[in-house]
Amino acid sequence: MTDKEPTAEALALGEALRRVVGTFVRSIRREADTPTSSQSETLGLLDRQGAMSVAGLAAERKVKHQSMRLVVEQLETNGLVTRLPNPEDGRSQLVALSDEGRAALARSRSARQQQIAALIDTRLSDADRQVLRAAIEIIERLS
Repeated sequence: MTDKEPTAEALALGEALRRVVGTFVRSIRREADTPTSSQSETLGLLDRQGAMSVAGLAAERKVKHQSMRLVVEQLETNGLVTRLPNPEDGRSQLVALSDEGRAALARSRSARQQQIAALIDTRLSDADRQVLRAAIEIIERLS
């Protein structure tokens, strides 16, 4: 990042990208009938980073501890996470993906992938697909 203020064009493009990506993600989650964003993002985080405390999860997701505690309780009720002793602090526990949580995450990702693939197959021409490939590369550079 630089100290230079973004141009009006960059601001407009940024807002359009934020809006369309958010709408797309919500639409795919809804159509694929997958878990809520908070649950999916928490499961994904545990999958990528391993077992974490509720406080660690809240910090990573930038949400309040109380909100994360409620998400973890729901995931635990559904058998998607388990609690483990924290080897660094005997007073606390870590939250980890259960085998069912790992399987649910895989099913959820597959359902969203299938939904997206179906839309690509039915709505995009070969030329559109080329543009999409280029757009994906550009968005990856922004990441």
